[in-house]
Amino acid sequence: MQIVRSYSASVIGEAFTGKPLDAYLARVEQKELTYDEHQKKIVDHLDILHDKLIKYRTPIRRSGIFKIFQTREVVKGPKGMYLWGSVGCGKTMLMDLFYNSCDIEHKKRVHFNEFMLDVHRKIHNFKLMVDQEEGTRRRKSYDPIPPVADLIADEAWLLCFDEFQVTDIGDAMVLKRLFNGLFDNGVVVVATSNRQPDDLYKSGLQRSNFFPFIGLLKSKCNVHCLDSGIDYRQSGALAKQKLFFIKTECDANAELDKLFKILSAKETDTVRPKTLNILERNVTFAKTCGQVLDTTFEELCERALGAGDYLTLANTFHTIILRDIPIMTVKHRTPARRFIILIDTLYDNKVRLACSADAPRQNLFQLASDEISEISDDQRKLMDDLGIKSDSVDSKASIFTGEEEIFAFDRTLSRLSEMQTKEYWNNLEEDL
Repeated sequence: MQIVRSYSASVIGEAFTGKPLDAYLARVEQKELTYDEHQKKIVDHLDILHDKLIKYRTPIRRSGIFKIFQTREVVKGPKGMYLWGSVGCGKTMLMDLFYNSCDIEHKKRVHFNEFMLDVHRKIHNFKLMVDQEEGTRRRKSYDPIPPVADLIADEAWLLCFDEFQVTDIGDAMVLKRLFNGLFDNGVVVVATSNRQPDDLYKSGLQRSNFFPFIGLLKSKCNVHCLDSGIDYRQSGALAKQKLFFIKTECDANAELDKLFKILSAKETDTVRPKTLNILERNVTFAKTCGQVLDTTFEELCERALGAGDYLTLANTFHTIILRDIPIMTVKHRTPARRFIILIDTLYDNKVRLACSADAPRQNLFQLASDEISEISDDQRKLMDDLGIKSDSVDSKASIFTGEEEIFAFDRTLSRLSEMQTKEYWNNLEEDL
């Protein structure tokens, strides 16, 4: 079956009444997807899960997060799916196809980083509420995780996670209790990841405390690998307007100035600075116009910004012009980590991106193996703060070696490629 058009994340957006396999074959017939035997095998498994979910309904849930002493019967739900594989092979597309095929009211599809941000907000808010009720006499045995898991289960019993990854020790330490609570509530999880379960939080701080979560995840989700050896993000047609400018090959600033002028003409606003209130902090950006942000790598990745900040940006601006992306090495692991999170967030929220850089995309990350052993002053300070000795197991954690950034760069490059395509930008190129 010869189909010439490849998958683009934007084509799988609407609900489909029927089974995942019907939806997949319909997309192929409409030439919106390339038929892939590896993908089809995964769809067959999703079809089986879809049939089980049609017959499955969780019990009516109680409301109110303070009913933490009420006993609750454990609900046994069907096994979900954990789908892992190389970048650009269609994992997200298949999960979205499955999600849109499920005629279920209480379902949620979310990027995993965004989900964990919301979890920590819920934990924080719950602690504040308990403090207000109890004053300073908080119970020593108090644990906010189970009621937060109840609250999430009340919102949705089918959770679909894109880019399931664990890089933060704060996330790693709460996941087992959180997901144990979710699974006890009968929640069904479908997730995509670039890592197999056994490699989650690989070389993370205190990883031994994380191991039980891996066993829990594997017991509640069938694990499947999708690896056809094809990165479909690389095969999309480029937008008519060039969107990635290499500074040594052209006057990149002039090209981006022209693009910003065209985009600004479509906005009902003036060119001005804009201050966003993010998590009770004011973050100012020097040049905006309506829903268009003209910014720099320094402004976005060398300031102390994180996933919550980037999510706010993605919800505020539909297009971002990002200037002066440098060549990054292990010595720049902190801004490199922020850049990876930024691209993940913009991609998942379909924010359009135009860039200038010091090198072609494939050369932006130059992480020589002899640099991995080098520890920066900031990393040494962190080791001192955590009481980690240079010869301990935790001293080899990915937060110090840059291993997680090295692994994630392939995904970032793949996404950057798709973000320059006509399919990703939809019909905006007609305005350029």
